[in-house]
Amino acid sequence: MAAAKKDFYEVLGVPEKASAADIKKAYRKLAKQYHPDANPGNPKAAERFKEIGEAYSVLSDAEKRKQYDNMRRLGAFGFGRGASTSRPGSGGFQSEPGFSFDDLQGGFGNLSDLFSSLFDRGRKGGHAPPKRGPQQGQHVEYVVEIPFLVAAQGGKVSVEVAMTEECVTCRGSGAKPGTSLKTCSECGGSGNVSFGQGGFAVKRPCPACFGRGKIPQTPCPSCQGRGTVRQSRKIQISVPEGVDTGSKVRLSGQGERGRDGGKPGDLIITFRVQPHRFFRRDGLNIHVTVPINIVQATLGSRIRVNTIRGKKVVLKIPAGTQNGTRFRIRGQGVRKGDHVGDQYVEAKVEVPDQLSEAEQKAMEEFAQASGMKH
Repeated sequence: MAAAKKDFYEVLGVPEKASAADIKKAYRKLAKQYHPDANPGNPKAAERFKEIGEAYSVLSDAEKRKQYDNMRRLGAFGFGRGASTSRPGSGGFQSEPGFSFDDLQGGFGNLSDLFSSLFDRGRKGGHAPPKRGPQQGQHVEYVVEIPFLVAAQGGKVSVEVAMTEECVTCRGSGAKPGTSLKTCSECGGSGNVSFGQGGFAVKRPCPACFGRGKIPQTPCPSCQGRGTVRQSRKIQISVPEGVDTGSKVRLSGQGERGRDGGKPGDLIITFRVQPHRFFRRDGLNIHVTVPINIVQATLGSRIRVNTIRGKKVVLKIPAGTQNGTRFRIRGQGVRKGDHVGDQYVEAKVEVPDQLSEAEQKAMEEFAQASGMKH
């Protein structure tokens, strides 16, 4: 059993004090770089991809990271102060001065349970040991940008979502049609291999057979033996009325297809609303800014204002309206269920930068009549 040469922080290339956001960013970058779909037929990239996943599954979980840091600091992985070693003729585990196996055991409880906790993939959506028989497809999360008015009024949008699908050529076996599979020599057909640090070991999916326990004698030309392919699927999404940035919808059965007859996963859509050049949203209320000239502001007027539902509403501007005055149009905001917001109109009084001779004369007469000097 080979011991790991790097710790999880080195695997992701982040410092020990890295924030959760920095860890996630580093993982996404490395996972994209070493994903098997981007490196077909490259076993080293597949091994690196598994290693990255293991590191992220621990460091992305606050409780697991805390446990890992404590064990790492005490030297359980061969890093940090008081690193533990296994010496020839020692009969097993020996500790350096300053490190006590009993202290470690007492501080964390049963070590085998702790290692199982640290490397448990199930709760983090990672790679659990392979299961036989039908397996449900993975859920897929996707962010969709939608126009402002579609979010406010509801509607439909079409998106293309990239998903990992079972290869239709080999039906997920990874073998060229007409050829057979053989037991994987790397894992002996179990589908997983031991991963060790110090004197302990946990299991992970075999990178040679992708956790299937068998490898093709002749790889499928469509998927290069992986049994899966990356494909884009076009999906039409119904957008409920009144959604906002961060709103989610779950489309049952629209995620990745299951293996060996398993049911598909779900597609979870998160909406991101694009800004509008005229309308602004605050909860269910809509805000707009409408320019009016100095005559309209002084003498009063009636203007027509656009609303999110496409119709124009007549708004009365009273005489003497000041710049920045707000008016409310009831019931013209966003509707969500039984609730509906209002639309607020802010008047922006615009002063002309140039006047005709007639306008100049009229303004001078106005100034004279009002006793103003200029």
